[in-house]
Amino acid sequence: MRSRFPLFWLALHRRRRMLIAVLLGMVLFETLIVVIAGTLSPTQLFAGGGRTPPGAFKAFSGSTGDVSIASYPGLLGAGLVHPFWIAMQLTVIGSLAAAAVAADVESGTIELLMVRPVTRNRLLAERTAALAFATFVLNAAATLAIAVGVALSSKIHQSVPLSGVFAAGLLGCAFSLCLTGPALAVSAVGRSRAQVLGAVIAFGAAGFALNFVTLAWSKAAPLRYLSPFHYYTPGDALAHGSVPWTALAVLTGIGLAGLAAAFALLARRDLAP
Repeated sequence: MRSRFPLFWLALHRRRRMLIAVLLGMVLFETLIVVIAGTLSPTQLFAGGGRTPPGAFKAFSGSTGDVSIASYPGLLGAGLVHPFWIAMQLTVIGSLAAAAVAADVESGTIELLMVRPVTRNRLLAERTAALAFATFVLNAAATLAIAVGVALSSKIHQSVPLSGVFAAGLLGCAFSLCLTGPALAVSAVGRSRAQVLGAVIAFGAAGFALNFVTLAWSKAAPLRYLSPFHYYTPGDALAHGSVPWTALAVLTGIGLAGLAAAFALLARRDLAP
């Protein structure tokens, strides 16, 4: 298997320490969120004195509807849109996407790879598969950590069905794909790691900020459709126990469009450093 897909395994092997550290950090973080939810009522944390959290807090609970952060679905959803969760996702996507093409162009090793010979499509396909595998494992680990916590806590399980946990996990995979596609497109046309990392961070940070603004300021509401976080709503999935198929289709479509663009751009670009 390793001899058949060397670029796939090499991409994972080179970043194995980073991937293991991120994976452990994600599991520990989501476990902490579940422990906090089981120890303290969400209303105690976010709705003290009977006050209702502001509508903009929906951005922190992963909801565009009626799911408040002062609820079990909202609190667990906050663990899936928390800046730490976003940072872990962006770290993996940015690192592996930058290494897909741009890093080899920057270092001048891309020509050596092409001499083997390795086709451009194979180069990008195997490294894309490595990135997809890494993000899937990351989301699966976070989902399983929450699922175990929900299953072990009867009071959380009353508000959060396990079907909702796995629906949120599936939505997380689609969100990762939504960021992966454009990141690989930038890598396919870029000439340095910094360009890819900057694009990934800008897409993630700007998207979250835009979603927050549109929830806090009604006049900016029409812009919400431009943010991937408008479609990534784990809090809603946790509360309703079902997959928001329209949002899933949008996130997946953006990711696949980015992947198609990456292959097209790589086929036409000059690989000389």
